Amino acid sequence: MDNNNRGRFPPGIGADPNFQSRNPNPNPQQPQPQQYLQSRTPFPQQPQPQQYLHSPSPNPQQPAQQYVQRGYPQNPQQIQQQQQWSTTSAQLPGTNPNYVDEVEKTVQSEANNDSNSQDWKATLNLPPRDNRYQTEDVTATKGNEFEDYFLKRDLLRGIYEKGFEKPSPIQEESIPIALTGSDILARAKNGTGKTGAFCIPTLEKIDPEKNVIQAVILVPTRELALQTSQVCKELSKYLKIEVMVTTGGTSLRDDIMRLYQPVHLLVGTPGRILDLSKKGVCVLKDCAMLVMDEADKLLSAEFQPSIEELIQFLPQNRQILMFSATFPVTVKSFKDRYLSKPYVINLMDQLTLMGVTQYYAFVEERQKVHCLNTLFSKLQINQSIIFCNSVNRVELLAKKITELGYSCFYIHAKMVQDHRNRVFHDFRNGACRNLVCTDLFTRGIDIQAVNVVINFDFPRTSESYLHRVGRSGRFGHLGLAVNLVTYEDRFKMYQTEQELGTEIKPIPSLIDKAIYCVLRRQIIQLWQPHKLIPEMKATHRILLPWQEVTV
Repeated sequence: MDNNNRGRFPPGIGADPNFQSRNPNPNPQQPQPQQYLQSRTPFPQQPQPQQYLHSPSPNPQQPAQQYVQRGYPQNPQQIQQQQQWSTTSAQLPGTNPNYVDEVEKTVQSEANNDSNSQDWKATLNLPPRDNRYQTEDVTATKGNEFEDYFLKRDLLRGIYEKGFEKPSPIQEESIPIALTGSDILARAKNGTGKTGAFCIPTLEKIDPEKNVIQAVILVPTRELALQTSQVCKELSKYLKIEVMVTTGGTSLRDDIMRLYQPVHLLVGTPGRILDLSKKGVCVLKDCAMLVMDEADKLLSAEFQPSIEELIQFLPQNRQILMFSATFPVTVKSFKDRYLSKPYVINLMDQLTLMGVTQYYAFVEERQKVHCLNTLFSKLQINQSIIFCNSVNRVELLAKKITELGYSCFYIHAKMVQDHRNRVFHDFRNGACRNLVCTDLFTRGIDIQAVNVVINFDFPRTSESYLHRVGRSGRFGHLGLAVNLVTYEDRFKMYQTEQELGTEIKPIPSLIDKAIYCVLRRQIIQLWQPHKLIPEMKATHRILLPWQEVTV
């Protein structure tokens, strides 16, 4: 029994009810180990916690003060240790009135900060909420919020006032990885938020205090450069970040003068940025980020030599982000040479957008204009983009559409840059309902009000078809794509269906409006503060790209 008791109780304490009469320290000359001064406590057979708060002894006649040392004899050394402990406990933070006041002030300050962190959202100037139906292309997310990425408060304000509510799937995947400094090779569908996926981490990593170019965004077309730079300016409007856009076809002198002023983020086409770098005006030795939007186009034979030469002006520890909807074989060789262990993102389970319904109409060449006129009269078009395969056909078709009595602009690569900019700006703002263009307008152009795309000429490649169709149904919304197919186009259409894994159905006699259009009041909200302009009548003159729209 004694062995069992020794196993159950600390040394010197047994199961005997009279154990308190024993001396726990038989040798008074040896000081008691410090660890037992606080740990040895009598174990009564029936513990009564409330009773022993004031009287640790089972014998109530003994004064409580006798058991301050919990049954141990008080020698001078113990008394000295007790005094030291009393002095130490008096200095603890919990017993210091000044410290308590400081803690209360800190807690109150943190509570105020939490309150302020909630109040800042109430001061935002949010755009009208877009209540249109959205497909899983943008809704199949992990449920993250932009605050989860610990972005700057001023950047978050710009994000929400831009109309971004929650990250899309491509933004969820790429933003945290880009913030770590890793290279990224990302592939996602058209119109699913790729621009925000690279603009947000780029703006977050820029230090406004350093007046050097810290990031470059390369795009293949001038219109896309204007659009991307505008997005960056809107997102960073509360940040002290200077954004500059430079493209071919504009004044080189103006760009040189602008670069003598502070520039943190440079957006442009490869040829112009390379030209400025060679002249020593565009200094990229401190540029730590290179973003390539529509990377497959930038790595085509037209741009790749300029891209590779431009990279030589960047530091060795650069970060490269590549985004596109399609990645040909040429991307792999570029990735192996210039990207260091890139993080690969592929959200292309299917190539075409879920919200875009695709039809074809089998016609003869001479019937195309008549068929187009029928589509205009039968469809409820908010805005439409009509694609042709040549510059001449673009101008001729625009003239014919205007003669039919419908408002129409046109745009192609051979136009003067100022005229191109004017058309692009006015069409975005709803000044015209229909736009005729070449494949110049297939890359990255984001116009939310476009709900119908018409391929007046069927595209030559499946890649071009994918980008054309992606101009409608932006950010998970609904859209319609109609293809006018001739006898010579039948094999190209079949090949496109096979390569993209999609189905183009024959056009029905009646198309349900619910699959491609939204309410008129929602479109007016998208164009605020601009107003929706009604259809032009047949008596109006032909619209040239630089002329005003008159009613």
